[in-house]
Amino acid sequence: MIINKYLAGVLFSSACLFTSTTAIAAAGSFIVKDIQVEGLQRVTLGAALLNIPLREGDSISPSDTALAVKKLYASGNFDDIELYRDGSTLVFKVTELPTISSIEFVGNEAIPEEQLKESLSSSGIRVGEPIDRTIIRSVEQGLQEFYYGAGRYSAKINTILTPLPRNRIDIKFSFVEGKSAEIKQLNILGNTVYSTAELKNLFELSDHTPWWNVMADQQYQKQLLAGDLEKLRSHYVDNGYIRFKTESTQVSMTPDKQGIYITLKVNEGEQYKLGNISLTGNLLDKEEELRGLLALDSGELYSGASVTATEESLSRYLSRFGYAYPKVSTYPEINDEDHTVNLTIAVEPGPRIYVRRINFAGNDVTKDEVLRREMRQMEGTWLSNRLIDRSKTRLNQLGFFETVNTNTVRVPGEMDVVDVNVQVKEQAAGSFTAAIGYGNESGVSLNLGIQQDNFFGTGNKAGISVSTNDYSKKASLSYTDPYFTVDGVSFGGKIYVSDFEAKKADIVDYNNRTYGISGTLGFPVNENNTLSFSLGYEWNKISQTTSYAQTDIFWDIYKDEIDQDGSFVVFQGFDVSASWRRRTLNRGVFATSGSEQKANFTMTVPGSDVQYFKMSFDNKYYVPLSTNHRWSVLMRGRVAYGNGYGQTSNGDDHVLPFYQNYYAGGFYSVRGFNSNTISPKGLQNSSAPGSGNSGYVATDSSIGGNALATASAELIFPTPFLSEEYANLVRTTVFVDAGSVWDTEFDASVYESQTCLGGCKYYGDYSDPMRLRASAGVSLQWLSPMGPLVFSLATPLKKYDGDRTEVFTFNIGTTF
Repeated sequence: MIINKYLAGVLFSSACLFTSTTAIAAAGSFIVKDIQVEGLQRVTLGAALLNIPLREGDSISPSDTALAVKKLYASGNFDDIELYRDGSTLVFKVTELPTISSIEFVGNEAIPEEQLKESLSSSGIRVGEPIDRTIIRSVEQGLQEFYYGAGRYSAKINTILTPLPRNRIDIKFSFVEGKSAEIKQLNILGNTVYSTAELKNLFELSDHTPWWNVMADQQYQKQLLAGDLEKLRSHYVDNGYIRFKTESTQVSMTPDKQGIYITLKVNEGEQYKLGNISLTGNLLDKEEELRGLLALDSGELYSGASVTATEESLSRYLSRFGYAYPKVSTYPEINDEDHTVNLTIAVEPGPRIYVRRINFAGNDVTKDEVLRREMRQMEGTWLSNRLIDRSKTRLNQLGFFETVNTNTVRVPGEMDVVDVNVQVKEQAAGSFTAAIGYGNESGVSLNLGIQQDNFFGTGNKAGISVSTNDYSKKASLSYTDPYFTVDGVSFGGKIYVSDFEAKKADIVDYNNRTYGISGTLGFPVNENNTLSFSLGYEWNKISQTTSYAQTDIFWDIYKDEIDQDGSFVVFQGFDVSASWRRRTLNRGVFATSGSEQKANFTMTVPGSDVQYFKMSFDNKYYVPLSTNHRWSVLMRGRVAYGNGYGQTSNGDDHVLPFYQNYYAGGFYSVRGFNSNTISPKGLQNSSAPGSGNSGYVATDSSIGGNALATASAELIFPTPFLSEEYANLVRTTVFVDAGSVWDTEFDASVYESQTCLGGCKYYGDYSDPMRLRASAGVSLQWLSPMGPLVFSLATPLKKYDGDRTEVFTFNIGTTF
């Protein structure tokens, strides 16, 4: 039994002072002329005297000396105190508590060392502090109870205290955790409505583990049993059995403490239906609106979950109008004769709450104004939980923060005024990268640059990028201000240059050097919709190297543009575009719910060297499968189409330039296939003297098409063996991709009718419209400090001759 240390101190001091206090009692009170404290080492004399309620010149009695000893013990600095009287001088002889030199843990596997240190620190047990043996014993008892609650009934915790010189002490906690007791049998008695097997399926605890479920176990935990009992009750109550109760819970242990037998006895009761449902209280003249939110109807089975949902729905509705702390209580009146339940729902809105101030914390890089402009809850207006939630969503959508949390705090002395505190945890919103990508077929690609979506904490996007691989060299400079005006109009610009060697990218043989510049204005329509308009100029120098049937059609139309030696042609012109985006995603990076749709239309202006248009539609939709959003499904799709418009000066119809064609395959498209490999193939004339061939054959080089369709479905699941605190930084998925590219303007039958001898490949083997490719695989994504990292393994499910596949891809510094 643990004796209170203060009481122990009084008893001890009384024993030590028996002779002197007897003398004091016989002599009566006396005047103290001096107070001395001997034995001090760490504690200063001034600190010790402050804890003694006596002063020189005081008249003291035995009760005063006992109180003085008690106060010294209460300071928490002393292990032993003796009090002497030397004439008119009081002498306190003290022994200080040892100072903790180190804390060590041995044998702890079930409890992490960091968690143990935090627990001890919160109890005052930390290195450099005096040891409190009472707290040590309390910690031991708490740890023992933890292990018992986890079913480890054979666990033992020993505390070893080792004295050191200079009044120091080492503490070692030695754990013998033992094994968790297994549930040998789980019995449920008294159930007739539902079978025992049905009820066991509700439980997290189990007395049977299938051989194929390697993650399951039969270990007993007290906390899990309490949760399972609540699930059992909720199951019955949600199905009308409002009188259900668990009459007894028996947990017995085998003699070796390794097995547990659980027996539950239940009383199901009868099934009840809802009778009258009434609303009372202060309904704010909104009874009709409030009734429309009821998830309850007379005559249906009583459901506790529906009652809770109704209370929450009414509370959320009231909070929209500033009644942030409403009380909505449901009082059931059970009629056992006709098995009905009448409900009285009492509504008390409480006072309307106003916001005094909105405070931000954790934004060490991002400026307050960047967060404040996303807030839909305003200072000086009434508090609306709907606006708070919308503000939180907009902050998450920025992609600057790993977590965003909000809470309201009442202003002291005010019943109807609160402050809103917004706590964020920043994450990498860009990087200075030396990015590298690798594919088992495409090889190594490099990318050097700076991409910052939160430029110097302003919320603006800025980027300088230089990338190179076997077939492409690119450089670009971009900048976007999402709040170019105070009402959210954005403005951005981009300058870029590139060299592209198509043949090395598995595309028909041509080279393209491009220079371009563009500017974009974005206009918010409402919270979720944005319209953008762009104007750009682009200069393309296309070199002719090899003849293909598809490109010959293009060159026949624009032959007047070819330079004198026929080696290249330059096309230049302005283009305009309009786009629409709707976004309801809950996060800017690693979203788990909501959707995003984007539509874009681009065309070169009339009078350009080539007149064409391109349009596309992208859709992304997340469906959470669990309440904590750790499991979700992502469905994505994209369709695109392009063509020429108008006529040239020679009367020919403009066509979509082949260097603007669509392709599929690769990391951002249909994974498992090489970039650009999903496409019609280039067609070349096979006629040659002595070959015996006349006609066209298909090459292995892609030519692209003017129409594209891709789709993807992904299951997002918790990353195995990874702590939940990293859920917003790491994502694992399994996916299925599919896609096709085709040409609506090219007539393959004209070339297929010609003959080709000697085992030539016919064009029709590669270019049938809507040839669908598909793949499946797994992906790991990590928002690392050096930039986004993506790893994927994919295998084709459906492919055709000539397709080039890529099973493994790895990218650092890419974009999700």
